[in-house]
Amino acid sequence: MAEEQKWKPPGEEDEEEEELDETAYKSAKDATLFVIEVSPSMLTAPPPVDTKKPERDTPTSAALKCAYALMQQRIISNPNDMMGVLLYGTEQTKFQEEEQARGGLAYPHCYLLADLDIPAAEDVKALKSLVEDEESSKKLLVPSKKRVSMANILFCANQIFTTRAPNFSSRRLFIVTDEDDPHANDKALKSSAAVRAKDLYDLGVTIELFPISGPDHEFDRSKFYDDIIYNVLPTDPEAPAPISGATAPTSTSDGISLLTSLLSSINSKAVAKRALFSSIPFELGPGFIISVKGYIIFKRQVPKRSCYVWLEGEKPQIATGVTTQIADDSSRIVEKVEIKKAYKFGGEQITFTPEEVSQLRHFGDPGIRIIGFKPLSMLPIWANFKPSTFVYPSEDDYVGSTRVFSALQQKLLRDQKMGLAWFIPRKNASPVIAAVIPGAEKRTENGAQIVPPGMWLCPLPFADDIRQNPETRLIRAPEPLIDRMREIVQQLQLPKAQYDPQKYPNPALQWHYRILQAMALEEDLPEKPEDKTVPKYRQIDKRAGPYTIDWGHELHKQDQMWKQDNENTATIPAKRSAQESLTMRDSKKSKSTEADTGVDDAQMKKAFDKQTLSKMTVAQLKSWLQGKGISITGKKKGELVESVEEHFEKK
Repeated sequence: MAEEQKWKPPGEEDEEEEELDETAYKSAKDATLFVIEVSPSMLTAPPPVDTKKPERDTPTSAALKCAYALMQQRIISNPNDMMGVLLYGTEQTKFQEEEQARGGLAYPHCYLLADLDIPAAEDVKALKSLVEDEESSKKLLVPSKKRVSMANILFCANQIFTTRAPNFSSRRLFIVTDEDDPHANDKALKSSAAVRAKDLYDLGVTIELFPISGPDHEFDRSKFYDDIIYNVLPTDPEAPAPISGATAPTSTSDGISLLTSLLSSINSKAVAKRALFSSIPFELGPGFIISVKGYIIFKRQVPKRSCYVWLEGEKPQIATGVTTQIADDSSRIVEKVEIKKAYKFGGEQITFTPEEVSQLRHFGDPGIRIIGFKPLSMLPIWANFKPSTFVYPSEDDYVGSTRVFSALQQKLLRDQKMGLAWFIPRKNASPVIAAVIPGAEKRTENGAQIVPPGMWLCPLPFADDIRQNPETRLIRAPEPLIDRMREIVQQLQLPKAQYDPQKYPNPALQWHYRILQAMALEEDLPEKPEDKTVPKYRQIDKRAGPYTIDWGHELHKQDQMWKQDNENTATIPAKRSAQESLTMRDSKKSKSTEADTGVDDAQMKKAFDKQTLSKMTVAQLKSWLQGKGISITGKKKGELVESVEEHFEKK
């Protein structure tokens, strides 16, 4: 979410500003393994709750559909993430290839439907056929008569994570089951499963449980899974955000509803969470420094191009870009060492060495330096002209940064103050004056955190960035008309008067993703995109239709009253005669001709010194050059300007 620049082939990056250094922190890659139980109870559809929708999926098929939808999402939003599906309790047995399996270990009644890997189109197709084709699902989803040991399943998952995703910063195991006590009469198997779960925890794998409760059976986590699940939150700030958002598995929630909530943000295509800058100094005073990290929280999402694809061959291939500089006159290849940067001054090219260019652009090392404090009320709304950066403390360089940062944030929030800071985000970046605004923590009604407490860096505009608004004549509506419109606005307010952007995904972006999905999976192209931003006209008409008609009547009434009050004051300008119009047109033409041709040497020299020759008209340039005896035949305006510049440069 920190990528502001458009993608360029290697070798074409701008040298003016250093790219983000991502080596200081982990890459946000995620590996997710679905472990789904296959048993008679999991293959039985629950009784319908709504008579209008009697058809319901079985828990196993619902979990497979969720895995299929999640795989589709991860291919587009997180193309480097891995995902796999493991079924246990099946009559058939399938694991990794023999050369990949360690010592040829076998896991009976465990079927590795999709190995943990970056999903390809074939994997999505295979999972889709299993979800949609009842015959293939009936052949595979046959429960075994013998119960599978949970210790064996967890050890199988351990081997999959170790062999397929050894260096991933986030590894998660999703268990979907309706059996709350798989080893009720065997304490040895319980103890063995707890040991295997501890091994996964030590490996850095987070286990998440999605329990399925039946109509006559409430899932009880305390019987077995409280010893398996470690309720800890990821402490790695660069790890991907939880897929399930604010909803967490609980003992009373239904697993299928949790899986549905896990997929509620699929259409929004959440982007990966990454730091904009990592551990830069935040100077509060001379010698008083802490370290902070910065994040871009809000960013417009656009289709991301990571490579070029060549489609002219038998199958699409990724093209490798090569950039070569060629001289115009000789068409020879120009080496990078031959290219010099120069500035035109006084008619000469003043060249600069790379060291001199870097010195010119160096305004100091990256950092944030407080230069003062002001009341928050002094910050106008129009000063917010660039996206703000969210700042959070880091203990990497200075121990105690969190405590100092928290004290400053609470003090600014309590006193309604803001800080003014000199801000350089990274090496060779241009410095800006930024407002350090305290941000309070925001939570939902359920207590889930939406925005953490911290501070925001809001870049302030320089004098050159501010322009005067054009003068407009404000016509204020009459009070009765405003009162009628207030009723309409009140009827069209969103729930709780809050806009939730997650409910309205970008329709153009979703259409782009849908076309990519159809091309990759060889599906029929969709006819019409789903657009949730289209207004609900029937609901609007039902709510505000009568009020809108009343507003129209009031508008007509006020318009008639205004016409009666201003009927006598309106005047109609008298028309000019044809002879007067012709005379004025001729006088304007003669004045413009005189202005075009009447340029003396002093005026032209002044325009040359101020580099405003391009503002001269073609007639003025031609007239002046003809007076100097310089040829103007076939020359365009740019060539005329160059002729004038050459004339003065020779002197």
